[in-house]
Amino acid sequence: MQDAAMATATIRDVARHAAVSVASASRALNGHASVAPGTRDRVIAAATALDYVPHLGARSLSTRRSNSIGVVLPDLFGEFFSEVIRGLDFAAHRRGLQLLLSNMHGATDETATAIRAMRGRVDGLIIMSPEADGAFLDRHLPLGLPTVVLNGRGGTTGQPGGHAGIGIDGRAGAAAAARHLVAQGCTRLAHVRGPHGNADADDRADAFRATVAALLPTPVRVFDGDFGEQSGIDAAEAIVAARGGGEVIDGIFCANDIMAIGCMSTLVRAGVSVPHDIAIVGFDDVPVAHYVTPGLTSLGVDMAALGERTLDLLVAAITQATPIAATPELLIPSLVVRASSARRPEDMTTHPGHREKGRLK
Repeated sequence: MQDAAMATATIRDVARHAAVSVASASRALNGHASVAPGTRDRVIAAATALDYVPHLGARSLSTRRSNSIGVVLPDLFGEFFSEVIRGLDFAAHRRGLQLLLSNMHGATDETATAIRAMRGRVDGLIIMSPEADGAFLDRHLPLGLPTVVLNGRGGTTGQPGGHAGIGIDGRAGAAAAARHLVAQGCTRLAHVRGPHGNADADDRADAFRATVAALLPTPVRVFDGDFGEQSGIDAAEAIVAARGGGEVIDGIFCANDIMAIGCMSTLVRAGVSVPHDIAIVGFDDVPVAHYVTPGLTSLGVDMAALGERTLDLLVAAITQATPIAATPELLIPSLVVRASSARRPEDMTTHPGHREKGRLK
């Protein structure tokens, strides 16, 4: 009999058990800052004792909220996206929110379709579409839907009522990669870039070339890529062929780690010594960067923390009484030096396996 009662416990039962009002119990369970710590602890203990499960449908009727967050990403696979999703999920779970994920495969028309599919189903939207600019988002986002733009061209105007934005400072990271390779004695540099029109790829390519131009007389050789492993393999094969023809490249910056790993493994198989013949730097510092041989130097980004912070921004936008100003935050990557670029042991990061956390500016 007791089990049945516990299985059907309501918010009123929790309030009665904790000796508080129904309103106080609801605020405590929803994490409101106005609730005293002692009261919150008492309510949570009562909910646990009664095995109380919030009725999301009833909550939605009373708050006019779905308690769901829409997330539109270019891809749901790969270490970068899985880490971002992990951070989003952790922060959402902490607040009792559900995530609705959509993969738009990097195409703006599919982005528009994914956004339309979210209409009326979510309280807010997180969108990562490096190909979409602010005008595109203004055209396709439902009016009044709180939105945070993750690492894209939108949300950077700083105008009140715009979209809040957060992202990775790819320009700063690419410039750090260029300075590091030059400091290692590299004089003929190449860049394996991401797809044209992608904000991340364009920023990293532009900053890398500009920084190298200020340091070396020889321009950067650029290889087109798409952030996939095969792009790195193709670039490495072209570099090996060029070496046979007398064009010697001795330093490579890849716009992400997946391309860098494909490039590096291909060079090693071709008998090229990394880093002594060619030094290689990637971007993102995905977990596998530490485990490949040689260890991959990369620009470290705490991707899970980026996901958490993005969710925090969206929750703030949802709960604001007035539209939130678009004040972009940028996560500055940290250079983590490993064996793929360190031509002297003393240049290695003190703890090669440690993944430095970027910082917000």
